[in-house]
Amino acid sequence: MEKNKQILLAKRPEGTPDQDTFTFEEKEINQPENGELLIRTLYVSVDPYMRGRMVDAPSYVAPYQLNEVIEGGAIGEVISSKSSHFSEGDIVIGGFGWQTFYTAQEDEVRKIDKDIAPISTHLGILGMTGLTAYFGLLEIGRPQEGETVVISGAAGAVGSVVGQIAKIKGAKVVGIAGTDEKIKYLKEELHFDEAINYKTTENMEKALEEACPDGVDVYFDNVGGEISDAVFTQLNKFARISVCGAISSYNKETTDLGPRVQTVLIKKSALMQGFTVGDFFDRFNEGTRALASWLDEGKLTYEETIKGGFENIPDAFLDLFKGNNIGKLLVKVSEPSAK
Repeated sequence: MEKNKQILLAKRPEGTPDQDTFTFEEKEINQPENGELLIRTLYVSVDPYMRGRMVDAPSYVAPYQLNEVIEGGAIGEVISSKSSHFSEGDIVIGGFGWQTFYTAQEDEVRKIDKDIAPISTHLGILGMTGLTAYFGLLEIGRPQEGETVVISGAAGAVGSVVGQIAKIKGAKVVGIAGTDEKIKYLKEELHFDEAINYKTTENMEKALEEACPDGVDVYFDNVGGEISDAVFTQLNKFARISVCGAISSYNKETTDLGPRVQTVLIKKSALMQGFTVGDFFDRFNEGTRALASWLDEGKLTYEETIKGGFENIPDAFLDLFKGNNIGKLLVKVSEPSAK
């Protein structure tokens, strides 16, 4: 009889997580009761924010509990329903995470339209990834036509969408990434104006000065650390800094230290604001409609790095910190039975 395979948090990592951070278990599949539905997982998302949830510390979302399933974005197929809102074969999205089956309350998941785009896009460009880019750039960065937008982590799931939206708004876009393959992708596929490989660049300040001769008006920060320190030196008056992530420090075992930003912010009258996509929850429909429209019009494109196999989820997660992915990183767990 088929079991529910689960991946649990075995211990809280110190520094970079490894395979020992996780453990695999199998449990009986809970059959749905009234108002519930049984879901077979099709895709799971692995995301940098999950590293923060492995730490037992207050944050904007509760930490993962030891010996509990790693929660996160997932797409599945309803294989049995005792809810009037869902039918067998429906494709749904929710936060049920790293397990092969999930018995959900009917209000825990929502149905997605599998005809408007590949279903995996609802974990990426049409999901939290795209919405993070949309609101973080347009509500905090507010790029104007002709301004210069710089993005760190530019070839990642969020950064690649940010750059495309900035181009739609008429901005000059400069991306920072870590491989020649990613630089080529940014310039040739996404049509960024300039791209900088920080791993092969000896002087980031000089490289940014050359790529941004008119200075930096908007900085979308996914990385933090020394890269952001270099960008701050090029800010224009009234620059806006949208702080989405700080992946350079997520695995540090000591407090991350660097240049103080207050003097720069004062001298440049710059705005620096951190955010999470949940801040804009009541506007998700607006963002999704805009992203879907741009996608349909060919103004947006996307890249996915999809690994196969439930057992490979931890490896996929660890790849985030090695920079091995272009675009959204997903793991395909199973095939839908309803084509």
